[in-house]
Amino acid sequence: VQLQAFGGGLVQAGGSLRLSCAASGRTFSSNVMGWFRQAPGKEREFVAAISASGGITYYADSVKGRFAISREHAKNTVYLQMNSLKPEDTALYYCAVKKYSGSVQASPGYDYWGQGTQVTVSS
Repeated sequence: VQLQAFGGGLVQAGGSLRLSCAASGRTFSSNVMGWFRQAPGKEREFVAAISASGGITYYADSVKGRFAISREHAKNTVYLQMNSLKPEDTALYYCAVKKYSGSVQASPGYDYWGQGTQVTVSS
């Protein structure tokens, strides 16, 4: 099983990026999928998650109204549309599959982490 995240890059504050996370090896259509990020010197933090059906989404307060998570079952892919980016959004972004019970915001509940894609927002 592999999760490959891509779409990161360097963008100016106020700009947009769209991250993608493609899963291979098995389908995750029955799992919650999430995005997390980790900035240098900081702990990994929850960004967004989406239910198995795609009908329910969850966001960290810091990104609510600016980011949008979605998924495409046919492609076994989850997306993160990031708008109005801020320098504090700079981090390595990871996608993951929720495997265990518990809060969607808690990283220990996730398995099958992708390798991460770097997002850098310049001021």
